[in-house]
Amino acid sequence: MSSFQGTKINPSKFHISQLKFFAILIPLAIFMALPIVFIFFHAFKPLDELFAYPPRFFVQKPTMANFADLFATMNSTGVPISRFLFNSIIVTLVVVFLTVLISTMAGYALSKKDFKLKKTIFEINTLALMFVPAAVMIPRYLLIEELGLINLFIVHILPLLAMPIGLFLVKQFIDQIPDELIEAAKLDGASDFQIFTKIIIPLVKPAIATIAILSFQLVWNSAETSAFYVNDEGLKTFAFYMSTLTSQVTGNSVAGQGMAAAASLIMFIPNLIIFIILQSQVMNTMAHSGIK
Repeated sequence: MSSFQGTKINPSKFHISQLKFFAILIPLAIFMALPIVFIFFHAFKPLDELFAYPPRFFVQKPTMANFADLFATMNSTGVPISRFLFNSIIVTLVVVFLTVLISTMAGYALSKKDFKLKKTIFEINTLALMFVPAAVMIPRYLLIEELGLINLFIVHILPLLAMPIGLFLVKQFIDQIPDELIEAAKLDGASDFQIFTKIIIPLVKPAIATIAILSFQLVWNSAETSAFYVNDEGLKTFAFYMSTLTSQVTGNSVAGQGMAAAASLIMFIPNLIIFIILQSQVMNTMAHSGIK
């Protein structure tokens, strides 16, 4: 009995009992990292390796020709690439900020405030999680057209502000904050704005980081708005530019595969950097999202 009590279930330092976990987790981590490794190798493959059969995972003769061709093609287009990049940066910053703000404010209201239809509104938000973007594409277009937003810069921002998964995560996270803490702040004379900024925001930083990553990936990689709602080339985004550059300029989808692979890597790197910076907060969100 004494020997059992002296053994920790989860030792703080390395213990031989942890080998069984490493035996499972290390192969799983390697397997999950393979798509990332493939994206990097794929961007440096020459044309013959891109179409090799059977497909090759690792590049054998790495080349920078894909990037050289891509940048040369960029310089030959009518609209400067800096314009597309500027549009994407502005849209991304605004959407991420507003998405975080709206999700946290709505999550606070749905979690700690009492009002009519509170439960119904949250159930509608939960129901919205079931719909994929393709299912709401036609209703969204009709609504945007009715509002007169076609070919306006704001059309890049407005449709992306509704983020049901963000509201769901924040609301579940705020539910874990004791009501006594909110009541104590009110007794001390704190207003709702002070409670929100000085209590709620600091305690839900992991959820905020998760929303920031999800919204960043959504808007940075989105070419849908530029394709369906914008006709002015000067208003389109970098994602749309990169997705159509190879086919529009070369006119040959086969010859443009090398540039497409390089473009995919360029679009992927910002997502990877953002996740690496905020990944610890995301892990905290996943760890606490199911705790009641």
